Amino acid sequence: MNAPRWTALAVVAFLVVVVDQLVKLVIRREFQLYDSVPVIPDFFSLTRIHNTGAAFGMLDGSEIPYKSAILTTVRIVVLGVLAVFAGTLPAAHRLARAGLALVLGGAVGNLVDGLMLGYVVDFLDFYWGTWHFWAFNVADASISVGMALVILDQIGVGQQRVSGTV
Repeated sequence: MNAPRWTALAVVAFLVVVVDQLVKLVIRREFQLYDSVPVIPDFFSLTRIHNTGAAFGMLDGSEIPYKSAILTTVRIVVLGVLAVFAGTLPAAHRLARAGLALVLGGAVGNLVDGLMLGYVVDFLDFYWGTWHFWAFNVADASISVGMALVILDQIGVGQQRVSGTV
């Protein structure tokens, strides 16, 4: 990947990390664990949660020996694999490159939490009645949107023609 494409990828990822960490800082300062403020009654609240597991609370309640070290190692390996994959994408794959930048930024944002706090701060709480979606954060949203862009790119949406190819 040439320097301008790496720069754009790095800038997007960096901005995701900054926004994610700033919002989490505000949540940590303004909310105690499990404090909740309804934003849209019966649908959406800001609720401070500590996730010691993986995405969407997977493994959060489990007592696995060295769980934190294992999850940190997995996150670092995944970051490396994604960075290498991003570096191999041809110019035509604009959506995938943008998506991977979002995924990388989100992964770094959650990795920072895990390394600095021992847990990931989640706070976006969507629910209907007694059903709650897993609480998540800016980094998680970035990862989800980024993966959607990668998938759309892989099925051919938004690819620009370069030298007569799709």
